[in-house]
Amino acid sequence: MRLYDTARRAVVPFEPGPHVLMYTCGITPYDATHLGHAATFISYDVLQRRLIDRGHRVSCVRNVTDVDDPLFAKARELGVHYLDLAAGEEARFEADMAALNALEVTARPRASSAIADIRGFIGMVIERGDAYVVNGAVYFDISCAPRFGSLSGLGIDEMMDLARQRGGDVDNPDKRNPLDFVLWQPSRDDEPAWDSLWGPGRPGWHIECSALALRELGTTIDLHGGGADLIFPHHECEMAQSEAATGEVFVRHWMHTALVAKDGEKMSKSLGNLVFIDQLREQWDAMAIRLALIEHHYRTEWEWDDSLMERNRRRLWAWRAAVSEQDRALGDDTDNDGVNEVGNDAVLDAVRDRLDDDLDTPGAVAIIDEAAAAGRRIDSAAALLGVRLAATD
Repeated sequence: MRLYDTARRAVVPFEPGPHVLMYTCGITPYDATHLGHAATFISYDVLQRRLIDRGHRVSCVRNVTDVDDPLFAKARELGVHYLDLAAGEEARFEADMAALNALEVTARPRASSAIADIRGFIGMVIERGDAYVVNGAVYFDISCAPRFGSLSGLGIDEMMDLARQRGGDVDNPDKRNPLDFVLWQPSRDDEPAWDSLWGPGRPGWHIECSALALRELGTTIDLHGGGADLIFPHHECEMAQSEAATGEVFVRHWMHTALVAKDGEKMSKSLGNLVFIDQLREQWDAMAIRLALIEHHYRTEWEWDDSLMERNRRRLWAWRAAVSEQDRALGDDTDNDGVNEVGNDAVLDAVRDRLDDDLDTPGAVAIIDEAAAAGRRIDSAAALLGVRLAATD
């Protein structure tokens, strides 16, 4: 298997051991799952399926960021407790993932469950001299991380621009360097606060994933994933602080999914140009939605258009019709001598080859399209992509 590695900026062999450790950055549960979220998580779902198909055991951890500014802001706006809001939106997300036939992940730890781990993690970083305390806040000193910037490959000016856009607080006079990032911060009056050696407060965003990954998977992860918008600052900072705390390589392979657009702009909650999965499910078969996601390559940006769902509804019908026809043929032909199963295996092997080539799901879908049109069996190949062909209401 070969996959693109963000840090090496190349498609390289992905050669984990028998037990694969994966961490994917999950949702901040303050709104429904949109198409961009689903595209990311279904990409990693297909990867898990192929790794399992290759004989690996996979432990995949997908966190829930239930201690974060956007969640608090939305709870404040709605006048509800932030954990009540988080619980409801997390349940809606899990319902969407189940409908899309995503595999169960190994663990879904919440940031709020890891406060003790986070405080211990920060203590390790401070003891190593890589962080400093100012006015009840703790900041990571990027001058102590010689590889800072190597994951994203960005220059200082580019990192400054992105940090300013993405909550990096670059103009904070308490920081030694504008790109130093917060590990612990004082809470606002209506935000949760926990006691610490540095004063009452709450963790910063980046430290949550580091602490959860360390707790759930150990010091080194085989593959870390997320959307491309997380490369900087989130994953850059996560790598720096994790390696500072443990002294070991944090991630062997970084894999990021491209962004999904609508109306010419990246799909985002701040812009409001969203297509929500639960709303799509009211009109379309969830397997058609899954097909609409995997007909795009995980590294290629794409834009929603109104033809997407109708095209994939027809594709799903064609796949199901092909299976029904094959089932009827098998029922009528008692002397087929396994010819159809051989065809099924050939299609499956071709799909495996596509997935092993940088998770080429569009190529895999095209192979099944062609096989279905030719009357060949496609059951196993469709199952490897996570597409259920049994008709549902």
